[in-house]
Amino acid sequence: MAKKQFKAESKRLLELMINSIYTNKEIFLRELISNASDALDKRHYLSLTDPDHKVAKKDLTITITRDKENRQLIIEDTGIGMSAEEMEKNLGTIARSGSAEFVAQMEKAAKNVDIIGQFGVGFYSAFMVAKKITVESRSALSDEGFCWGSSGQDGYTITPIEKEQIGTRITLDLKDDTDDEKYSDYLQEYKIRDLVKKYSDYVRYPINMEVLKSIPDPTDENETIDTPEMETLNSMIPLWKKNKSKIKDEEYNEFYKSKFADWEDPAKVIHYNIEGNISYTALMYIPAKAPSDFYYQTYESGLQLYTKGVFIMDKAKDLLPDHFRFVRGLVDSDDLNLNISREILQQDRQVKALAKSIEKKIQSALEDMLKNEREKYEKFFDEFGLNLKYGIYKDYGLHKDQLQDLLMFRSDKEGKYVTLKEYTENMKDDQKVIYYACGKSLEEINKLPALEKIHDKGYEVLCFLHDIDEFCVQMMRDYDGKQFQSITTADLDLDSEEEKKDREEKTEANKDMLSAMKDALGEAVKEVRISSRLKDDPVCVVAAEGPSLDMERYMANEQNAMFGKIKANKILEINPDHAIFGKLQEIYRDHPEQIGDYADVLFQQALLIQGLPIEDPVAYTKKITELMIRSN
Repeated sequence: MAKKQFKAESKRLLELMINSIYTNKEIFLRELISNASDALDKRHYLSLTDPDHKVAKKDLTITITRDKENRQLIIEDTGIGMSAEEMEKNLGTIARSGSAEFVAQMEKAAKNVDIIGQFGVGFYSAFMVAKKITVESRSALSDEGFCWGSSGQDGYTITPIEKEQIGTRITLDLKDDTDDEKYSDYLQEYKIRDLVKKYSDYVRYPINMEVLKSIPDPTDENETIDTPEMETLNSMIPLWKKNKSKIKDEEYNEFYKSKFADWEDPAKVIHYNIEGNISYTALMYIPAKAPSDFYYQTYESGLQLYTKGVFIMDKAKDLLPDHFRFVRGLVDSDDLNLNISREILQQDRQVKALAKSIEKKIQSALEDMLKNEREKYEKFFDEFGLNLKYGIYKDYGLHKDQLQDLLMFRSDKEGKYVTLKEYTENMKDDQKVIYYACGKSLEEINKLPALEKIHDKGYEVLCFLHDIDEFCVQMMRDYDGKQFQSITTADLDLDSEEEKKDREEKTEANKDMLSAMKDALGEAVKEVRISSRLKDDPVCVVAAEGPSLDMERYMANEQNAMFGKIKANKILEINPDHAIFGKLQEIYRDHPEQIGDYADVLFQQALLIQGLPIEDPVAYTKKITELMIRSN
């Protein structure tokens, strides 16, 4: 029996496969089972098309045998089998070509070629764990059997054998254990169970293995006997391949909780099948609660990827946009190009088309929930709404049109959630902009002095309770042609002509006092002026053009110190109808040198009301004490 040599560069190719291509050795079992499943598919098709080769579906199986004594792992199938020529073609010529060009492709990790699909490289992953591989096979179209054997880079042999059963039997002589690798683990029942469950649970044919079962001892009712029994390790029919109409909610929920380690039922199930240029089945879930690390960098998003029911990848990030990264689930498609190890998606039009299709389905599901299950959607938004807002902000408004109608904000009227569409539909005829106010709570916002005039007008105000909210609407710029405007913006343009005239007259009458207060406050304010928005409060601070007050407050946070300090162009407004205004007039008339102290105290007070920090709290409290003593 003469040993044949692999073609040129095969040694280098095997070395690359064993040491470079696969990120973990356990992949080998997935590859061998996938090959066996393909062989069973081919024999099943032959049975359907050729009456001379009929075979019962129950006889199409995969069997795994663990021979601990000889350190052998055996994978056997009753599939189509191989002739000597097919062995030479499929096994004797690695990747169907030993050319330097192919090796170069391997070394460069070619990203635009489905190498596994074209060349059948997966079989050779078994050399990662085996020092010798023996393949015994008999083709369904032949009465002869053949044996292919190889210890790797030194070549292979093909010899005739007697083989009664059609199909293929692959025997792996496992490598010796080392300090770093315990290859004998692949002879343990628990290990094989785990690998089949992880990678091949949904292969459509039964994967059988002999296991030990404990049964009662017929001679002693208090004892048990371990007896060997053949068991099917895989579930074969995945939930997502079943008819939706026959799947109960409990089945969906239990699958989700067991698959994704969640203790709570999901908020929404998205299950559908697409046939077309790219065909796939998806089973996705919107969780009821955000994972504890969801808003941290440690959180990994992505969908599980299956091909023909074979598990390929746990977190396929390319299939899920960041703004929908809360979705958990899986996609099963036969149409995707994978890299040589079937572990990474190729970046091609198929992936982009699939990702776009998935995105549209998630979008549709959320819109449906918002329209028909409002209470459930509001609970969802409490958990994941920040992520939708971040999705608009992150891409500079690129996804505005897609996401804006999914956003919700609390209203200052009763604190209920409203969408932007609902807000604009309820706007008064004379209202030109969408008003918003920022704060840590609804209670804090409702105490803002700047709300008084807006409430008098009967306008609704959106409450921005999270830092991202204002960043989000700045990226959006407008909604349905309506601009967003903070209630702490300097010019709200809410005055009637009569009110404007009254303010101008009061400003002219007190211009010297206002100028003196501005001089006393220096660069801390751009202007001190008579207010038209205040009703009960004495003062407030608003922002002119440039950064808003809330942006300044956000940037003042220690965690944002890296961005540097951003200051709003502040304007101090004084209520001319408040008693404090008369007191200021009196002080400026009788003790003009003291007006600066009062201006400073009122300015610090306005900052505190707005939730902004004051630079020197100690000096502020001392000044209040001095003014109290002075007033006596």
